Amino acid sequence: MGDGSLDQIKEQLRRFAADRDWDQFHSPKNLSMALIAEAAELVEHFQWVTEEQSKSLPSEKLAEIEMELADVQIYLVRLADKLQLDLLAAVEKKLAINEKKYPASKVRGSSKKYTEYK
Repeated sequence: MGDGSLDQIKEQLRRFAADRDWDQFHSPKNLSMALIAEAAELVEHFQWVTEEQSKSLPSEKLAEIEMELADVQIYLVRLADKLQLDLLAAVEKKLAINEKKYPASKVRGSSKKYTEYK
């Protein structure tokens, strides 16, 4: 996969879908549904464990989680590509928004939503 840049991953996913004639199924609707299904599979690994247990999972469980994270990333990248959105630019934009919504001087150590401390 090369250096693993987002553009390389996007191109590899395009080829993967094209080689299998799956692009016809990769509508934004279907990709968003697949994304949430994979996110749910990720969450299952943490269901019924304590906070402390979630921080020290056995290696075989971490390997399973790694694959679920990969699935989530694959569908996320594919969805952004189909919608012609620049995922990295969106992340930068959102981080800038969050910097303003959650100034460290006001929220340090708090999990409150920004609407609760204004």
